[in-house]
Amino acid sequence: MQEKQLFEYAVIRIVPRVDRQEFFNVGIILYCASLNFLQVKFEINQKKMAAFSKEIDTEDLQKRLHAFEQICAGDKIAGEIALLPLPSRFRWLTARRSTILQTSPVHPGFSNNLIQTLDKLFNELVK
Repeated sequence: MQEKQLFEYAVIRIVPRVDRQEFFNVGIILYCASLNFLQVKFEINQKKMAAFSKEIDTEDLQKRLHAFEQICAGDKIAGEIALLPLPSRFRWLTARRSTILQTSPVHPGFSNNLIQTLDKLFNELVK
């Protein structure tokens, strides 16, 4: 049996109008230092987005979310942030910001299988 690993995660949110502080969840970032694991899973629900605002540029949001993916993977196409050590990339991705794309506070947990945990969190908090 695989040993449980400490992990941290944050929920990725779209905040259509920052001034109203309304948001909906679109993804999860999951990080485990002991296994050098950093992955993101996301999906934009078009119906939810239309209910919040019809003025959101979906293509731009997809690009921003794919940048999260590239940073997690350490892809140099994403720029210098993607070249930072894994812990720094996670902290950068989960830093507080006041833009249309934000993350929740970071939460800890334990997991025997990080991929399954990522899927479970995604299904519980995003779907």
